Amino acid sequence: MPDLPEHSSPKAARILTAAGELLINRGSKGVTIAEVAQKAHIGKGTVYLYWKTKEDLLLGLVCRDFLALANEVIAEVTADPDLARPSRLCPRMLRHAAEHPFVTALQRNDDYLLGVLADDPRSERLLDTLGPDALMDNVLPIWRTHGLARTDWPLADQALALHALTTGFAAEAAHGDRPQVDDPERVLAAAVTALLGPEQASAEQVASAAAAGIRQLTEGRATALNLISPSAVAVSTP
Repeated sequence: MPDLPEHSSPKAARILTAAGELLINRGSKGVTIAEVAQKAHIGKGTVYLYWKTKEDLLLGLVCRDFLALANEVIAEVTADPDLARPSRLCPRMLRHAAEHPFVTALQRNDDYLLGVLADDPRSERLLDTLGPDALMDNVLPIWRTHGLARTDWPLADQALALHALTTGFAAEAAHGDRPQVDDPERVLAAAVTALLGPEQASAEQVASAAAAGIRQLTEGRATALNLISPSAVAVSTP
């Protein structure tokens, strides 16, 4: 696993914090390395010791947001394998994704927030590996294998229907001015069960599905870390 610079350098950690705040408040085009350095209370040249370009720094922020999402899900499913059930995992995934602004921005192709990163091939690879939609696509065959989803219709059709369902709920959640039910996650859980069928799996099958899902997420984490590593210049001075 690559040694990320913020793990050993307080300066790198301050740079990431400063860049993240500026990116949220101003969008990618409103962020300069000089402003990041000023906000982090370091010299401009110090930023370039860790990141070669502004785009590499901002991509690092996006990757770390996806890593944080993956880490949260891995930790929760490890602690409670029953969370691997579709009716529980789908609502939890949508909730966590909404709490990560750069994950949401990349999903929505937010040009204001991300700028050129929205169309960067590295961003596309990240979204295809650790994006919430990609995670659902990856876990659906696991559910089908372990008795947690119906198998009487084509996988591609089922994946499209699940994507439409979760995307629709995420879009509704973004409109806070619309009337909301008391417990939207309960409604989503019921809708997922109606779509995928009743969960007939035994406790052992659920545990196996959880383990397989964790392996998928761990592989996705490795991809995100490899995207960060080439853009981060390792330095030993804290």
